[in-house]
Amino acid sequence: METLRQRPACGFTYGDYRLWPEDRRWELIDGEAYDMSPAPTRTHQTLVGEVFRQIANYLDAKPCEVYVAPFDVRLPVGDEADDRINTVVQPDIAVICDPSKLDEAGCRGAPDWIIEVLSPATAAKDQVLKRDLYQRHGVREYWLVHPTDHILTRYRLENGGFGPALIEEMRGATVVDSMPGLEICWDFLTAKGAIGG
Repeated sequence: METLRQRPACGFTYGDYRLWPEDRRWELIDGEAYDMSPAPTRTHQTLVGEVFRQIANYLDAKPCEVYVAPFDVRLPVGDEADDRINTVVQPDIAVICDPSKLDEAGCRGAPDWIIEVLSPATAAKDQVLKRDLYQRHGVREYWLVHPTDHILTRYRLENGGFGPALIEEMRGATVVDSMPGLEICWDFLTAKGAIGG
C-alpha cells in the first residue's frame, strides 16, 4: 500500500478513500484498506456481465436498481457523516430497492442483494470477511459465485443473521429469494463458455 499514507490509529475513512489515486481500486472494511488489483479476468467479467444483464432485464419498470462494480457501497455504523464512514465496498453486483439509499456517490446503507464472483486474489475476503460484514449490515441475500468449480453459495438473512449456506451446482436456473419471479439462468452462461461445460 505504498501509494497510501500511513494508516491512522483509528483506521481509514471514506474521507481518506476519496483522496486516493484513481488508477487503483480499493475497499475499506472497518478502517482497513484492501487493494482490489489485479484486474478481473475475462471469465469473471463475462459472468458479471451476463448475470447483471439478466437482473437488469427483470428489474425493468420495477423500483429496485442494479449496479455493477466499480460502484461504492458505504456501510455506516450509525448516522455518522460520510467522511467518517470506515467501510466502503465495491461488490461485483449490488441490487438496491430503497431509493433513499442512492446518491451520486453510490449507495449509503446495505443493498438488498449482493453477488461476488470469486477470484484467487479476493476469495478469502469475499467468503469470510465480507460475508460477516454483509450479515452485520443486514444484506438480505448474498451470493458467492465460484467460476472454476461451478458452485454457487447462497446466504439468506433470517432473524437478523445469515442462515446456513445453500451450496449448489451452477446448472439450469436458480431462484432469487429476495426477488420474486427472478431466476438466474446458468445454462445460458455455460453456452457462452463463461464457466465451462
